Amino acid sequence: MCGFVGYVNQEDVPEETINHMADRIKHRGPDDEAYFADGKAAMGFRRLSIIDLAHGKQPMFNEDETKVLTFNGEIYNYQEIRKELQDMGYHFRTDVDSEVLIHGYQAWGADLLQKLRGMFAFVIYDSKTQEVFGARDHFGIKPLYYYDDGDTFMWGSEIKSFLEHPNFKKELNLSLLPIHLSFEFIPSSETMFKNVFKVLPGQYFLHKDGKTETHHYYKFNYDHIDETQTVEEDADKIEKLVDNSVKAHMIADVEVGSFLSSGIDSSYVLNEASKLKPIQSFSIGFKNSKYSELSWSTEFAKEIGQKNTEIYMNGDDYFDILPTMMYYMDEPLSNPSAIQLYYLTKRTSESVKVALSGEGADEFFGGYNTYLEAIPFERYQKMVPKPIRKVLGAVAGKMPRFHGKRFLVRGAQPLSERYYRVNYVFNYDDRNKVLKDPSLNRDSGAYTQHIFDDVAGKDEMTQMQYFDINTWLPFDILHKADRMSMANSLEVRTPLVDKEVAAFAATMPVNTRITPDETKISLRTAAERQLPKKTALKEKMGFPSPIASWINDPKYHERIVKTFHSDTAEKFFNTAELDRLLDEHANGKSNMQKIFTIYTFILWYQVYFPEDTSEKTIDLVHRTQV
Repeated sequence: MCGFVGYVNQEDVPEETINHMADRIKHRGPDDEAYFADGKAAMGFRRLSIIDLAHGKQPMFNEDETKVLTFNGEIYNYQEIRKELQDMGYHFRTDVDSEVLIHGYQAWGADLLQKLRGMFAFVIYDSKTQEVFGARDHFGIKPLYYYDDGDTFMWGSEIKSFLEHPNFKKELNLSLLPIHLSFEFIPSSETMFKNVFKVLPGQYFLHKDGKTETHHYYKFNYDHIDETQTVEEDADKIEKLVDNSVKAHMIADVEVGSFLSSGIDSSYVLNEASKLKPIQSFSIGFKNSKYSELSWSTEFAKEIGQKNTEIYMNGDDYFDILPTMMYYMDEPLSNPSAIQLYYLTKRTSESVKVALSGEGADEFFGGYNTYLEAIPFERYQKMVPKPIRKVLGAVAGKMPRFHGKRFLVRGAQPLSERYYRVNYVFNYDDRNKVLKDPSLNRDSGAYTQHIFDDVAGKDEMTQMQYFDINTWLPFDILHKADRMSMANSLEVRTPLVDKEVAAFAATMPVNTRITPDETKISLRTAAERQLPKKTALKEKMGFPSPIASWINDPKYHERIVKTFHSDTAEKFFNTAELDRLLDEHANGKSNMQKIFTIYTFILWYQVYFPEDTSEKTIDLVHRTQV
């Protein structure tokens, strides 16, 4: 596990630049550092040692030292690939998975990616051809960015490393502000920095002769759903898959721990891991039991004979860390649970270097309650012809509020506009009100229409899951998991976000994923065979926090009001509308997500563009002291 950086064709760049870039992401790899430069390219590496601690230094070379690798992640089937390469005549000097990548790329080129099972981002520079090849894992567990303005090309695990390059032009991608206000993240390869791009999940890039091409080597799909499968049959397969995946994810030469909430996903993962060896779990919560899962998680850990460490946080912890959190995020992300995750990983990293987590189960197995919406809407669509639904929706939209109005309005919309993740925070009209320049506003449904087009012939629940797997999972759930854990030099592994698990999940019919009464029914059935029934059947809490009430607490309310009247707020937002959102929230209407999204965007801007504002949040150069 590590962080890496690099750039090409910059002969005028000071040689210490690569060191400074790597120092920016020292948190990703505090154990070791190393560099490569040949006058045409420079590469930097920071290592968090997990496997073969004495070896595996990077940048790593092939046998004739014409190819150079930097790699972040874990390849869980590397031993199988290693054997295949040895049979082909390749010689190995270490027992690390990194060496499999450098030899595998030499043997198979981009086809290597079809063989890999794991979480990874890596870049290989070919000094003969001066090509740069970079790839990211199937689901976006590990990050990879590149900057390409036509003159300068660089890459890295985190955007912040680019700040140290003298030719990096730091510019806000203002056109994406309304997209961020809609989704709370940017659901595409674009970022909030101009000319900085994400390598998407299942994608690789090739940079040569000043040009960058991107290609998909993998894309999750529902092309092979088996309608004959039953819940019991699917549960049988899930049991075997989870057992196999957890075993693969436990491979390490350091102690492995596990996160634990009160829910089924992390409980199932912990239970499987505990069959292999004793494993310490870690849970976070609040003194107020209304928002805390600690009693549930600790009780479960005791039932299976494992030690659980309880971690508490309060409002001061929450608000004090927000600027630092936005620094580590690279881009603004307004998921309130990220702060809990930061403190959870911070405390966990004091005891272990690796932690298992339960992300992905809801997306792959149908765990979100919102998927239940598909049932009444699909019935409505079958009963009422589309022209009539449109008329009813138009009429209802003009009438005063009445019971059923929202259903009729939404029932006239296609799923690509109706699905709540599309206008998750602010809808189009609300963005018009809150933006200082409403002409910036964009149609968020049109921005992600292509994702729904991929599954246009499928049922609505399948379309929702597909959308979440391609947006919510990589750009929110996995993004915050990587950033918050690596900020604390902790490797997080996600056994349920796995190539083999996903391959099976893609075959499951709707009725083994969800029923009108129960979500992720097959996963629960499998878990119930392994876990106490009350744990297997417990409703999802998510990652709850008291932030909605904290916003009204005078101590924190004052901070938010001050921020909402800052230079940055005046630059981008209608501050009178921000005041209205706060007033409504104080009077009982929940505007928590809207307030938090605006608040965190302002903090992010003040951190990354301090030259544009009089407010000071944290010193980027000395942020390691924060």
